[in-house]
Amino acid sequence: MHRNKDLYQFLLEKTRQLTEEWYENLDKSKSAGIYSSDDPAIIESVKKQNYEFHQQFCEVFSKDEESFFSEFEKWIVKVAQDEGHLRTPLQMILREFFNTQEQYLNLLDEFAEANKGQYDIRQIDSWRRIMLKCFSEVVTWFTEEYNNHSQKRLEAQQDLIRELSSPVISLTKDIALLPLVGDIDTARAKSMLENTLQQCNKLGVNQLFLDLSGVVMIDTMVAHQLFQLIEALSLIGVKTTISGLRPEIAQTAVQLGLSFDHISIRSTLSSAIKSANLIPN
Repeated sequence: MHRNKDLYQFLLEKTRQLTEEWYENLDKSKSAGIYSSDDPAIIESVKKQNYEFHQQFCEVFSKDEESFFSEFEKWIVKVAQDEGHLRTPLQMILREFFNTQEQYLNLLDEFAEANKGQYDIRQIDSWRRIMLKCFSEVVTWFTEEYNNHSQKRLEAQQDLIRELSSPVISLTKDIALLPLVGDIDTARAKSMLENTLQQCNKLGVNQLFLDLSGVVMIDTMVAHQLFQLIEALSLIGVKTTISGLRPEIAQTAVQLGLSFDHISIRSTLSSAIKSANLIPN
Protein backbone atom coordinates (compact mmCIF):
# COMPACT_ATOMS: atom_id res chain seq x y z
CA MET A 1 0.00 0.00 0.00
CA HIS A 2 1.60 3.26 -1.11
CA ARG A 3 -0.78 5.61 0.71
CA ASN A 4 0.53 6.98 3.96
CA LYS A 5 -0.92 9.83 5.97
CA ASP A 6 2.39 10.84 7.61
CA LEU A 7 4.31 10.98 4.33
CA TYR A 8 1.46 12.85 2.66
CA GLN A 9 1.39 15.46 5.42
CA PHE A 10 5.20 15.75 5.39
CA LEU A 11 5.26 16.47 1.63
CA LEU A 12 2.24 18.78 1.78
CA GLU A 13 3.97 20.98 4.33
CA LYS A 14 6.99 21.25 2.01
CA THR A 15 5.10 22.41 -1.10
CA ARG A 16 5.81 26.11 -0.76
CA GLN A 17 9.43 25.42 0.13
CA LEU A 18 9.79 23.14 -2.91
CA THR A 19 8.59 25.91 -5.22
CA GLU A 20 10.90 28.55 -3.79
CA GLU A 21 13.92 26.23 -3.83
CA TRP A 22 13.14 25.13 -7.38
CA TYR A 23 12.93 28.69 -8.68
CA GLU A 24 15.99 29.80 -6.74
CA ASN A 25 18.04 26.99 -8.33
CA LEU A 26 16.65 27.64 -11.81
CA ASP A 27 19.58 28.47 -14.10
CA LYS A 28 18.17 31.29 -16.22
CA SER A 29 21.39 31.59 -18.23
CA LYS A 30 20.74 28.11 -19.64
CA SER A 31 16.99 28.49 -19.93
CA ALA A 32 14.66 29.98 -22.50
CA GLY A 33 11.02 30.89 -22.86
CA ILE A 34 9.00 31.16 -19.70
CA TYR A 35 11.92 30.17 -17.42
CA SER A 36 14.18 33.00 -18.54
CA SER A 37 11.66 35.81 -18.06
CA ASP A 38 12.35 38.64 -15.62
CA ASP A 39 8.76 39.89 -15.79
CA PRO A 40 7.38 39.78 -12.21
CA ALA A 41 3.93 38.72 -13.43
CA ILE A 42 5.35 35.80 -15.44
CA ILE A 43 7.62 34.76 -12.56
CA GLU A 44 4.65 34.75 -10.20
CA SER A 45 2.62 32.71 -12.70
CA VAL A 46 5.42 30.13 -13.09
CA LYS A 47 5.73 29.79 -9.34
CA LYS A 48 1.98 29.42 -8.97
CA GLN A 49 1.89 26.64 -11.58
CA ASN A 50 4.79 24.89 -9.86
CA TYR A 51 3.11 25.20 -6.44
CA GLU A 52 -0.13 23.79 -7.86
CA PHE A 53 1.87 20.85 -9.22
CA HIS A 54 3.17 20.03 -5.75
CA GLN A 55 -0.27 20.26 -4.21
CA GLN A 56 -1.52 17.80 -6.80
CA PHE A 57 1.46 15.46 -6.66
CA CYS A 58 1.33 15.00 -2.89
CA GLU A 59 -2.12 13.49 -3.31
CA VAL A 60 -0.58 10.30 -4.68
CA PHE A 61 0.08 9.31 -1.05
CA SER A 62 -3.47 10.17 -0.02
CA LYS A 63 -5.65 8.88 -2.87
CA ASP A 64 -5.89 5.86 -5.14
CA GLU A 65 -4.11 6.15 -8.49
CA GLU A 66 -7.29 6.55 -10.55
CA SER A 67 -8.50 9.52 -8.49
CA PHE A 68 -4.99 10.97 -8.41
CA PHE A 69 -4.60 11.07 -12.21
CA SER A 70 -8.19 12.14 -12.77
CA GLU A 71 -7.66 15.28 -10.68
CA PHE A 72 -4.17 15.87 -12.11
CA GLU A 73 -5.61 16.15 -15.63
CA LYS A 74 -6.72 19.79 -15.27
CA TRP A 75 -3.22 20.91 -14.27
CA ILE A 76 -1.56 18.96 -17.09
CA VAL A 77 -3.89 20.27 -19.79
CA LYS A 78 -3.78 23.86 -18.50
CA VAL A 79 0.02 24.06 -18.36
CA ALA A 80 0.53 22.15 -21.64
CA GLN A 81 -1.68 24.71 -23.41
CA ASP A 82 -0.20 27.72 -21.64
CA GLU A 83 1.28 30.17 -24.19
CA GLY A 84 4.38 30.73 -22.08
CA HIS A 85 5.15 27.02 -22.01
CA LEU A 86 4.35 26.62 -25.71
CA ARG A 87 7.07 29.22 -26.41
CA THR A 88 9.50 27.24 -24.26
CA PRO A 89 11.54 24.39 -25.80
CA LEU A 90 10.10 21.06 -24.68
CA GLN A 91 13.50 19.74 -23.57
CA MET A 92 13.77 22.60 -21.06
CA ILE A 93 10.32 21.85 -19.65
CA LEU A 94 11.24 18.18 -19.28
CA ARG A 95 14.49 19.16 -17.57
CA GLU A 96 12.49 21.01 -14.90
CA PHE A 97 10.18 18.03 -14.46
CA PHE A 98 13.20 15.86 -13.73
CA ASN A 99 14.69 18.48 -11.41
CA THR A 100 11.41 18.42 -9.51
CA GLN A 101 11.49 14.63 -9.45
CA GLU A 102 14.92 14.83 -7.81
CA GLN A 103 13.46 17.15 -5.17
CA TYR A 104 10.88 14.52 -4.26
CA LEU A 105 13.41 11.70 -4.10
CA ASN A 106 15.51 13.82 -1.75
CA LEU A 107 12.47 14.55 0.40
CA LEU A 108 11.68 10.86 0.59
CA ASP A 109 15.20 10.20 1.86
CA GLU A 110 14.72 12.98 4.41
CA PHE A 111 11.42 11.48 5.59
CA ALA A 112 12.93 8.01 5.85
CA GLU A 113 15.86 9.34 7.90
CA ALA A 114 13.56 11.29 10.21
CA ASN A 115 11.47 8.16 10.80
CA LYS A 116 14.32 5.67 10.87
CA GLY A 117 13.23 2.28 12.10
CA GLN A 118 9.53 3.02 11.70
CA TYR A 119 9.32 1.91 8.07
CA ASP A 120 11.20 -0.97 6.52
CA ILE A 121 13.21 -0.71 3.31
CA ARG A 122 10.52 -2.43 1.25
CA GLN A 123 7.96 0.19 2.23
CA ILE A 124 10.32 3.06 1.43
CA ASP A 125 11.21 1.43 -1.88
CA SER A 126 7.52 1.13 -2.78
CA TRP A 127 7.10 4.88 -2.21
CA ARG A 128 10.12 5.59 -4.37
CA ARG A 129 8.69 3.40 -7.11
CA ILE A 130 5.29 5.09 -7.04
CA MET A 131 6.97 8.50 -7.21
CA LEU A 132 8.98 7.50 -10.29
CA LYS A 133 5.97 5.86 -11.90
CA CYS A 134 3.76 8.91 -11.40
CA PHE A 135 6.42 11.29 -12.67
CA SER A 136 6.89 9.10 -15.74
CA GLU A 137 3.16 9.06 -16.50
CA VAL A 138 2.70 12.77 -15.82
CA VAL A 139 5.66 13.68 -18.07
CA THR A 140 4.40 11.39 -20.85
CA TRP A 141 0.88 12.78 -20.58
CA PHE A 142 2.14 16.37 -20.50
CA THR A 143 4.35 15.77 -23.57
CA GLU A 144 1.41 14.37 -25.53
CA GLU A 145 -0.79 17.34 -24.62
CA TYR A 146 2.00 19.80 -25.40
CA ASN A 147 2.69 18.24 -28.81
CA ASN A 148 -1.01 18.00 -29.70
CA HIS A 149 -1.64 21.64 -28.87
CA SER A 150 1.56 22.74 -30.63
CA GLN A 151 0.47 20.85 -33.74
CA LYS A 152 -2.98 22.48 -33.68
CA ARG A 153 -1.41 25.91 -33.28
CA LEU A 154 1.01 25.20 -36.14
CA GLU A 155 -1.84 24.09 -38.40
CA ALA A 156 -3.79 27.26 -37.55
CA GLN A 157 -0.74 29.38 -38.38
CA GLN A 158 -0.24 27.51 -41.65
CA ASP A 159 -3.89 28.06 -42.56
CA LEU A 160 -3.46 31.77 -41.88
CA ILE A 161 -0.28 31.91 -43.97
CA ARG A 162 -2.01 30.13 -46.83
CA GLU A 163 -4.94 32.52 -46.59
CA LEU A 164 -2.64 35.54 -46.59
CA SER A 165 -0.69 34.13 -49.54
CA SER A 166 -3.81 34.32 -51.71
CA PRO A 167 -5.89 37.23 -50.40
CA VAL A 168 -9.08 38.08 -52.25
CA ILE A 169 -9.43 41.88 -51.96
CA SER A 170 -12.84 43.46 -52.47
CA LEU A 171 -12.82 46.40 -54.91
CA THR A 172 -16.57 46.88 -55.12
CA LYS A 173 -19.60 44.99 -53.90
CA ASP A 174 -19.14 42.22 -56.45
CA ILE A 175 -15.67 42.78 -57.94
CA ALA A 176 -12.46 41.59 -56.28
CA LEU A 177 -8.74 41.30 -56.87
CA LEU A 178 -6.40 38.37 -56.26
CA PRO A 179 -2.79 39.61 -56.53
CA LEU A 180 -0.26 36.77 -56.57
CA VAL A 181 3.34 37.45 -55.59
CA GLY A 182 6.38 35.19 -55.39
CA ASP A 183 6.87 31.55 -56.23
CA ILE A 184 3.83 29.35 -56.55
CA ASP A 185 4.44 25.69 -55.89
CA THR A 186 1.95 22.85 -56.12
CA ALA A 187 0.97 23.04 -52.43
CA ARG A 188 0.34 26.79 -52.58
CA ALA A 189 -1.61 26.45 -55.84
CA LYS A 190 -3.87 23.80 -54.31
CA SER A 191 -4.44 25.90 -51.20
CA MET A 192 -5.05 28.97 -53.36
CA LEU A 193 -7.76 27.16 -55.31
CA GLU A 194 -9.64 26.17 -52.17
CA ASN A 195 -9.18 29.53 -50.43
CA THR A 196 -10.12 31.65 -53.46
CA LEU A 197 -13.32 29.73 -54.12
CA GLN A 198 -14.35 30.07 -50.48
CA GLN A 199 -13.57 33.80 -50.30
CA CYS A 200 -15.27 34.62 -53.60
CA ASN A 201 -18.38 32.75 -52.49
CA LYS A 202 -18.30 34.44 -49.09
CA LEU A 203 -17.85 37.94 -50.55
CA GLY A 204 -20.44 37.45 -53.31
CA VAL A 205 -17.90 38.13 -56.07
CA ASN A 206 -18.95 37.77 -59.71
CA GLN A 207 -15.81 39.23 -61.30
CA LEU A 208 -12.24 38.55 -60.18
CA PHE A 209 -9.03 40.16 -61.38
CA LEU A 210 -6.23 37.58 -61.16
CA ASP A 211 -2.97 39.50 -61.34
CA LEU A 212 0.17 37.47 -62.08
CA SER A 213 2.61 40.33 -62.55
CA GLY A 214 4.35 39.44 -59.28
CA VAL A 215 4.84 35.80 -60.26
CA VAL A 216 8.20 35.15 -61.90
CA MET A 217 7.82 31.49 -62.80
CA ILE A 218 5.48 28.55 -62.37
CA ASP A 219 5.85 24.93 -63.41
CA THR A 220 3.50 22.97 -65.64
CA MET A 221 1.56 21.48 -62.75
CA VAL A 222 0.91 24.88 -61.20
CA ALA A 223 -0.11 26.38 -64.56
CA HIS A 224 -2.62 23.59 -64.92
CA GLN A 225 -3.99 24.25 -61.42
CA LEU A 226 -4.35 27.97 -62.16
CA PHE A 227 -6.55 27.12 -65.11
CA GLN A 228 -8.47 24.71 -62.91
CA LEU A 229 -9.07 27.64 -60.56
CA ILE A 230 -10.43 29.75 -63.40
CA GLU A 231 -12.73 26.92 -64.51
CA ALA A 232 -13.92 26.33 -60.95
CA LEU A 233 -14.62 30.04 -60.52
CA SER A 234 -16.71 30.04 -63.68
CA LEU A 235 -18.79 27.19 -62.25
CA ILE A 236 -19.78 29.36 -59.27
CA GLY A 237 -20.53 32.34 -61.55
CA VAL A 238 -17.28 34.26 -61.24
CA LYS A 239 -15.75 35.73 -64.40
CA THR A 240 -11.96 35.90 -64.25
CA THR A 241 -9.73 38.46 -65.88
CA ILE A 242 -6.01 37.67 -65.97
CA SER A 243 -3.45 40.47 -65.95
CA GLY A 244 0.34 40.61 -65.89
CA LEU A 245 0.74 37.28 -67.69
CA ARG A 246 4.45 36.84 -68.37
CA PRO A 247 5.58 35.34 -71.71
CA GLU A 248 7.16 32.29 -70.09
CA ILE A 249 3.96 31.52 -68.18
CA ALA A 250 1.90 31.95 -71.34
CA GLN A 251 4.30 29.63 -73.16
CA THR A 252 3.93 26.99 -70.47
CA ALA A 253 0.15 27.20 -70.73
CA VAL A 254 0.27 26.84 -74.52
CA GLN A 255 2.57 23.83 -74.27
CA LEU A 256 0.03 22.23 -71.95
CA GLY A 257 -2.70 22.86 -74.49
CA LEU A 258 -4.62 25.11 -72.10
CA SER A 259 -7.10 27.33 -73.90
CA PHE A 260 -7.43 31.10 -73.37
CA ASP A 261 -10.56 31.30 -75.54
CA HIS A 262 -13.00 31.99 -72.71
CA ILE A 263 -10.63 33.97 -70.50
CA SER A 264 -10.37 37.74 -70.46
CA ILE A 265 -6.70 38.78 -70.55
CA ARG A 266 -5.17 42.25 -70.01
CA SER A 267 -1.53 43.22 -70.15
CA THR A 268 -1.56 45.09 -66.84
CA LEU A 269 -3.70 45.29 -63.74
CA SER A 270 -4.51 48.95 -64.39
CA SER A 271 -5.86 48.15 -67.84
CA ALA A 272 -7.91 45.29 -66.38
CA ILE A 273 -9.44 47.60 -63.79
CA LYS A 274 -10.12 50.26 -66.46
CA SER A 275 -11.93 47.66 -68.54
CA ALA A 276 -14.38 47.23 -65.68
CA ASN A 277 -14.95 51.02 -65.53
CA LEU A 278 -13.76 51.17 -61.94
CA ILE A 279 -11.49 54.11 -62.70
CA PRO A 280 -11.66 56.76 -65.46
CA ASN A 281 -9.81 56.13 -68.71
